[in-house]
Amino acid sequence: MAVILWGGNVVVAKLSAAVISPADVTFFRWLVAALLLAPFAAGPILRHRAELKPQLPRMIILGLLGCALFPYLMYVAAGHTTATNIGIIQTLMPLIAIGLSGVLFGFAISVGSVAGTLISLLGVVIVVCQGSFDLLVSHPPNKGDLMMLVATVCFALYSVLLARWRSLLPLSISLFVQSCTAVVALLPVILLAPHAAMEPEALPLIAYAGALGSVAAPLLWMGGIARIGSARASIFFNLLPLVTAALAILMLGEPLTFPLIFGGLLALVGVVMAERAAKSAAARLASL
Repeated sequence: MAVILWGGNVVVAKLSAAVISPADVTFFRWLVAALLLAPFAAGPILRHRAELKPQLPRMIILGLLGCALFPYLMYVAAGHTTATNIGIIQTLMPLIAIGLSGVLFGFAISVGSVAGTLISLLGVVIVVCQGSFDLLVSHPPNKGDLMMLVATVCFALYSVLLARWRSLLPLSISLFVQSCTAVVALLPVILLAPHAAMEPEALPLIAYAGALGSVAAPLLWMGGIARIGSARASIFFNLLPLVTAALAILMLGEPLTFPLIFGGLLALVGVVMAERAAKSAAARLASL
């Protein structure tokens, strides 16, 4: 359910490009999430206020990366590329996270992880250039694809830091603080930047992104991890580009082409290879 809701969130991002600005949809998305979470977070915050105080700077950083920058850049990208491309580029997130873990925290990067990364990158390149490498050489990369790549780096860093800064505080506290961080960070943009009046069609999109994409999906995901473990859960995350592509084809009428299928499968195979190699390396280190 979490993966289906996140796939729907990419479709919402594409639909929102025509009716609301990226800053507006990101701001109101997290405002809705913060308001929904407030009743559930108030009590735990009061009970755990002593433990929360030293962790606030970390939660604020996570909120800026995962709740403000990542969705904002994704909504900008949605105005210049397809929902399917957004979903496939997101497959690089686990690979980028593995690389960032090695650079920032000295985690060993195995040969299998490198090979998987290269295969995934090839798959993404095939998708981006529509199977024509001449097109890649003769034309600059699509602006939306580049923006989505930057967004994916932000989310990969968010994921690495989230795992590194693992907290025993209730999840409702972390989600609420991160949501509030995004609202505060985007408020100056909303107040100072000129923007058109919100179209009525934007309201259900904001409601979906705020209630389902920002609250329900993370809670379902964390609940799933608690029941089946992160290793099995990662298999479901790898289905995100396939779910996104299916929803984009059914709901947006995006075309299903051979380069898209082949490139998407290569990206998925590369991610699975890299993740398995990383887990094997971690298991060997733990046994020493």
